[in-house]
Amino acid sequence: MKKFLYSIALVLTAMAAQAQTLNVATGGITYQFPATQTGEMTFNGGSQLTILNKTYNLNEITSMWTDETKVTDNEVKVVYSGSEALVYVAGNVAQYVDVAVSNAHVTIAQSADLTNDLIKAGEAPEIEYSLSGSSTDGSFNMSGSAKATVNLNGLTLTNPTGAPINITNGKRIAVSVKKGTTNTLTDGAESTAKGCLYCKGHLELKGKGELNVYAYGSAAHGIKSGDYTEMKNCTVNILKATKDGLSCNEYFLMTSGTLNISGTGDDGIQCDIDNDEGTPIAASDAAEGGHEDEDTGNMYFEGGTITISVTADAAKGIKANGDIYVSEPDEATPLTVTVSTTGGGVWDSTNKKTKASAGMGADGKMEISGGTLNLTSTGAGGKGISVDGTMDISGGNITISTSGNAVGASSNGTLTTITSSQTLDRYSSDYKSSPKGIKADGNMVISGGTIKVTTTGVGGEGIETKGTLNITGGQIYVDALDDGINSSSTMTISGGYVYSRGSANDGLDANDNLYIKGGVVFAVGAGGAEKSIDALEGKKLYIQGGTVIAICDLESGASITNGTCKYTTSWDGQSWYALYNGGTLVAAFKTPTKSTSGGGGGGWGDPGGGGGSQSQKLIVYTSSTPTLYKSITVTDGTSYCDGMLNIDGTVSGNTSANLVTLSNYSSGSSWGW
Repeated sequence: MKKFLYSIALVLTAMAAQAQTLNVATGGITYQFPATQTGEMTFNGGSQLTILNKTYNLNEITSMWTDETKVTDNEVKVVYSGSEALVYVAGNVAQYVDVAVSNAHVTIAQSADLTNDLIKAGEAPEIEYSLSGSSTDGSFNMSGSAKATVNLNGLTLTNPTGAPINITNGKRIAVSVKKGTTNTLTDGAESTAKGCLYCKGHLELKGKGELNVYAYGSAAHGIKSGDYTEMKNCTVNILKATKDGLSCNEYFLMTSGTLNISGTGDDGIQCDIDNDEGTPIAASDAAEGGHEDEDTGNMYFEGGTITISVTADAAKGIKANGDIYVSEPDEATPLTVTVSTTGGGVWDSTNKKTKASAGMGADGKMEISGGTLNLTSTGAGGKGISVDGTMDISGGNITISTSGNAVGASSNGTLTTITSSQTLDRYSSDYKSSPKGIKADGNMVISGGTIKVTTTGVGGEGIETKGTLNITGGQIYVDALDDGINSSSTMTISGGYVYSRGSANDGLDANDNLYIKGGVVFAVGAGGAEKSIDALEGKKLYIQGGTVIAICDLESGASITNGTCKYTTSWDGQSWYALYNGGTLVAAFKTPTKSTSGGGGGGWGDPGGGGGSQSQKLIVYTSSTPTLYKSITVTDGTSYCDGMLNIDGTVSGNTSANLVTLSNYSSGSSWGW
């Protein structure tokens, strides 16, 4: 022992003389003390050595030496190498971390005194853990009660029996994926951890590097946090997850970066209202830019690129237990969201109803004011957007395509794909799930943005709200097999550009009064009993302003005021027409393909339709006297509604299309065919 103490004395003397770094190794852990920080080092009873309030048992010290290593305060470095891991602890935080290493499995407990001493004194905002190297059987486990940053600096880590990174600290944890590095986390099938990357507290994903995640564990999400998750700058690829790709509580916020998710057993991104795993966001965190949304289940998409592909039945690409807000506040950081769902429907035995996939789903409301959304659903009953609350679209570029048929359930919950609209009508609402482009259970307002929706499956409506629909702006293109745009209550259009076609049903359909007060409206119905513009029996269609182009009959008993309505039955499909209002060009429009078969619900190709006349009327309404020209060529101008409308273009080749004033119609009166 005397010889050992003498050796230590020599090391300390040399360190003091050369102002070097003292390294104290206990197995695979090395504590590094710059000479300028060590101060007085004391021996206790000849068996312990204390440096900067960190006490070592001499029989645990495997070596000591001095060198010129540059030590970064507040840093703990973990270097993985095959079956072992080496840990390097900066001397100024050595007293606040309890480190244990077993082969390549590292466990670190942050002392509560870290918060009480250094953070309150302003000397150490937080410890940074830098992880690098590679191991096929290793892990990083960290606990405590203080904030921390975990730097991924070229890490490839697999844990066959648990989470490669498991952080049970209930505070804010920043995971920084360092620039220029590729990092990969993988768990094994034997793992029962909640996530391949698990954080009990608030998780911030940042940096400018790349992180790949493969979660094979039986209970594993790709990334799981107990509280909120925020993401910016970094690239995260979640390529396998038994459950959700990314799951969190409180809220999710993405402001930049790239997030790719595929190979999941459930949803792509899910945010729950469930605060049983962590702590609410602190005021200090909110002051640093976080949302003060304690346990809301909200999701915020403000920038970056998101690509999600989910294949599970009834899975959602993006699922919020609260609200979803989509915006693009910084033009320098555009937002693009691309979601594909291919799964079919399921029977929810608890709630006794069918459920289906959706690109984006919110249990609360949804507001879209910016960004680009591309949503595709091919499974039975699948939807682009499904919202239990209200829907507000004021901006952005939204493209949605659904191609699956409706799905129905028998009384015992056995599912079947529905291949005709007549069969679909036999199911009650809870026992069927129809494909929709955009569906909201609450009221819907569209005041801006560009929307394109196509549906080709049985029951496929373009835009549907169970409440009122108010369109005041933007441009909308809908080509649906079922109703183009449908509202269960009043529908009002007072602005914007709207093209809505229901190839086997109504173009516009309100189960209450329907008001057109402004804008340019181009509605196409299936013919026969299916109208271009339809209102509930006993209610009324009111055309009071704007410009209306309609193919197929209007709802009988409509009230048309403040303008003139005319029609022709002689029109050509896939042809351009020019509509003038009292001699002024209002719009050029392109007619859809004109079928010569069916009608009465089958005129445009409904798998279950049939019969009826196909002499659909081409109806136009303007505030003065409408004039229509056919076989025209239009150049320049601005294209709207996926090219079906042209505004302010130059028209040539005017050939008059003879218009007839509607029968039984005079200004202010009710009329019908």
